[in-house]
Amino acid sequence: MRVAIDGPAGAGKSTVSKAIAAKLGYIYIDTGAMYRTVGYSALKKGIDIKNRHDLMSQLMDNISIDMKITPCGQLMFLDGEDVTSSIRTEAVGMAASDAAVIGEVREKLVRLQREFAEGKNVVMDGRDIGTHVLPDAECKIYLTASVLARGKRRYDELCARGEDCSLENICRDIEVRDENDSSRSISPLRRAEDAVLLDTTDLTLEQSVAAAEKIINEKLKEI
Repeated sequence: MRVAIDGPAGAGKSTVSKAIAAKLGYIYIDTGAMYRTVGYSALKKGIDIKNRHDLMSQLMDNISIDMKITPCGQLMFLDGEDVTSSIRTEAVGMAASDAAVIGEVREKLVRLQREFAEGKNVVMDGRDIGTHVLPDAECKIYLTASVLARGKRRYDELCARGEDCSLENICRDIEVRDENDSSRSISPLRRAEDAVLLDTTDLTLEQSVAAAEKIINEKLKEI
């Protein structure tokens, strides 16, 4: 059983997907963390991601990305180094969005994502899981929320971590990422024709998880 959960930045895909995977006993695969790992590597190396696709191509030829599933969650490794915490900054998030439009980046990461999901019960979230990575997934959900709702959630998360941030700037960044993700020529963000829409703007986390679980259970009955 493969559950594909797509949607825009900050919609709560990762949080809902983790909770659903835990309840069902499935493996959770956070594809966004993989793109963040690439973005983090590019930032560390000082690569101009938007304008130097040639250097990004070279980076993908030499980069080593690994994911390990542990009782504490998914861990991301870059060239053998645990970068799970380091990739969760706003700057890395923007770098990940810029990197995601580059063909060589997507080609390598999609191949890894399919390998991770092969022969397993998984919940995988991202931007193009149901449309490109796992187009034949047994269950597809398109999870979204308003820009303001997504911005407020991210703002609260960063404030809880003690980071100095602005709700206005966060909402602006989300709009930029939405535009990047939906307008890119390669595997743009869009709702798969057979994906169930789940708008969490006015839902709590518990309500969102319950709604997603209901969708999955209904799909399981059809198999």
